[in-house]
Amino acid sequence: MIRVLFVCSHNSARSQMAEAFLENIGNDKFEVDSAGLEPGTLNPFVVQAMQELDIDISANKTTDVFDLFKAGRRYEFVVTVCDADVAERCPIFPGVNKRLHWSFDDPSKFSGTEDEILIRVRRVRDEIRNCVTEFYNDLVQQHPEIDDSADLLHRRKNTIDS
Repeated sequence: MIRVLFVCSHNSARSQMAEAFLENIGNDKFEVDSAGLEPGTLNPFVVQAMQELDIDISANKTTDVFDLFKAGRRYEFVVTVCDADVAERCPIFPGVNKRLHWSFDDPSKFSGTEDEILIRVRRVRDEIRNCVTEFYNDLVQQHPEIDDSADLLHRRKNTIDS
């Protein structure tokens, strides 16, 4: 099982979406967490935007990244999904094979009408989904055993070749 942690400022939007997308496509081959440097409350626009894709994060709680660090959690990947200056404050987890940074706009800073905010949140949601999908696909290429469908195709090919 590959352990991945997504970190952003408040664990109220970007990291929550990234966690949900990887859990959604990960075929239970991943243990996924998300956390924030200063946990806040779940962004209702993010909850709505994810619900539009039939992904319910409404019951999620926000988590403090330092609580995970103090608990000794280990991850193969730590992915910061916030501004670079915020990412620099993230603790260094022992055992991390790779630290990645994906910068996305912060939905908590969006202003305008509800429709205008939701349009911008959807754009960030789709950018995050694309990055998570690319991350997953890259890992499947490196480790075909991650993807059950890739494993099934591999077994079929071996049966045909026999």
